[in-house]
Amino acid sequence: MHHDAKPRRQYRQVADQILSLIATQGLAPGARLPSERDLAELLSVSRPSLREALIALEVEGRVDIRMGSGIYVGASLLPESGGIGLDSEGPLEILQARAIIESAIAEEAARHVTPALLQRLDDNLHEMGQALDDRGRAIVLDGQFHIAVAGGVGNGVLSNFTAEIYEKRLSPFFVQFSTRFEGPRTWRLALAEHGAIRDAIADGDAPAAREAMRHHLTESQRRFTESFLVEGTLGA
Repeated sequence: MHHDAKPRRQYRQVADQILSLIATQGLAPGARLPSERDLAELLSVSRPSLREALIALEVEGRVDIRMGSGIYVGASLLPESGGIGLDSEGPLEILQARAIIESAIAEEAARHVTPALLQRLDDNLHEMGQALDDRGRAIVLDGQFHIAVAGGVGNGVLSNFTAEIYEKRLSPFFVQFSTRFEGPRTWRLALAEHGAIRDAIADGDAPAAREAMRHHLTESQRRFTESFLVEGTLGA
């Protein structure tokens, strides 16, 4: 039986357009590409898809993104071994999936709230508040918060799922993507959003917990798309 090939992800299609542009214009390694704004207009693509495409190509060594300078053709026009893979999940796709699923998990956690769960969340919030300038530690604590919420439901499958999908945040693609936009300011915002989730769960307010989690993960997506890669940076 014939099966249609799986459609390539949007960011990968955009990456192919960028590579085609490089080839068509005969650009050599080190040549400067149009700005992110101009590329988006030239290729008729959204900024989020363009941003994911550029960072995917950066991880593969095909482009070089220099903050405050521009986007340049990379040293290698072929993917290096150990790259992100031809069509792996993009960071924004992962965050969207988490917003849908973890919202339902938070809702259920509010229905099963216990003093032990609240203590775990409170301890996590306190530790994260002390780690806003330590990106590595903040990422670990961020994951532990979400896993703790899932653990509050008392369902091992949900706990394991939350841990596994969060691990995708540690992929080279997601790490490079988030490094470009995260900082103490974004971690402070995430901490406040975690606090709102905790409070809704503590109140046993299932709808509020659901919306607080959805808001948090939707805002995480927005923070990754609200500024340009090289024309400007997020405030620290």
